[in-house]
Amino acid sequence: MELRHLTLLRELRDRGSVAAVAATTWRTPSAVSQQLRTAERDLGVRLVEADGRGLRLTDEGRLLADAALDVETALARAQSRLDEFRGEVAGEVRIAALPSAIEFLAPRLLTALREVPVDIRLADVDVAEEDFAGLADDHDVVIGHTVRATAPRRRGLVIREVVREPLDIAIPVDHRWSRRRSLRPDEVIGEPWVATPPGYPFRTLLDRVERVTGRSAEVVQEVRDNRLAEALVAAGVGIALLPRFTTRPNPAVRLLRLRDVDSARRVLVMARRDRAERAAVRHVIQQLIAIGAGISAEASD
Repeated sequence: MELRHLTLLRELRDRGSVAAVAATTWRTPSAVSQQLRTAERDLGVRLVEADGRGLRLTDEGRLLADAALDVETALARAQSRLDEFRGEVAGEVRIAALPSAIEFLAPRLLTALREVPVDIRLADVDVAEEDFAGLADDHDVVIGHTVRATAPRRRGLVIREVVREPLDIAIPVDHRWSRRRSLRPDEVIGEPWVATPPGYPFRTLLDRVERVTGRSAEVVQEVRDNRLAEALVAAGVGIALLPRFTTRPNPAVRLLRLRDVDSARRVLVMARRDRAERAAVRHVIQQLIAIGAGISAEASD
């Protein structure tokens, strides 16, 4: 039983097709298919079966795909302990992160790691909430967010909360509410909105406001970028939800607290279980959580 065969089965389970596995591993689909046949011959069981024009794992294949992560995690843990024993916490850590979260985390992280031989490679990505977990297949660490009470779950993922960040109501400075400090859901629901597309956490919070009030919001623009949303608010197009920690002071925009509804997003760090065992990755995750705790302490002062 070879690790490369187990890893191949896990990749096929996670990515869903031979073509996707081939693209990720820089092989041709025929080479992947050949390796699957070799694995079947060596293990003496059928691992895949036809599924339309593609292949899917058999029960035996799924069993071994699940076992692959356990084996990969055990090997990563052993290597990590050896590295730490030798004092060799080093290596490259690839991070895929939500722009509005990495904006306040990355500078602090890179500063904290200045004397540590860990090479951080950042990729800013803005995807729907349910798609963040899938990024862990191709990155060591993923930083996403959710406004849900519980973190998303995915088999084989380690998920930790970094920080809770309030989402505030952004209004133009000359708005009739400009002297207010907070607003109720029944007040904001009647305004035109600059919102994110459905499936994004900020839109999920707006959905929550709709449920609380029993009314539908008038969404006049759908944009993903917070800076663009802020500019549209400043121009009087509508109001929006913006994160408190990363919205820079803007004389044309005011941020007001939203009362009577849980309006915080949870910034999460995710990693595949085997990768989370790597000494460098574990060190980065610990640093991110410590940075989040520091930001929370600063906000409460």
